[in-house]
Amino acid sequence: MPRMTRTQQAATYTITDLAREFNLTTRAIRFYEDQGLLNPRRDGRKRIYTYRDRTRLKLILRGKRLGFSLSETRELFELFDSTHGEEKQLCRFVKILGERRAILRQQQRDIEAILHEIDTAETECQKRLTELEYPWESRSKPLLDRRELPKLEQQG
Repeated sequence: MPRMTRTQQAATYTITDLAREFNLTTRAIRFYEDQGLLNPRRDGRKRIYTYRDRTRLKLILRGKRLGFSLSETRELFELFDSTHGEEKQLCRFVKILGERRAILRQQQRDIEAILHEIDTAETECQKRLTELEYPWESRSKPLLDRRELPKLEQQG
């Protein structure tokens, strides 16, 4: 991760600042704090978030968009907070990304199969509606010749 500038290191945010910036509720931010993903300083009852907290919140939301569970996000944070080295961190992240990709590809196949079933059902329904509306057009051997229809109407 790139090093923070002095300005970034000194930057602080209120819970309202972060809620506005990331279009979240303050309750959602407190939830991430309760889950141990954010750790703001306290000044009495007031929470003071650092640039690091802001970055972590950004990563939580990115992980959420990618479909990561909070426990996976926590695991990644713990890896990056530890001194185990960047290689281990990156290897674990690549593994999580691969697992997520596999899940999404399976979901994509499932969706394509369901869409095919929907298309088939819709085609069958449209065909049946046509048969109900124009029964003489849907049969291979017409029950009644169309040319006879005007004669029948005149008789009726």
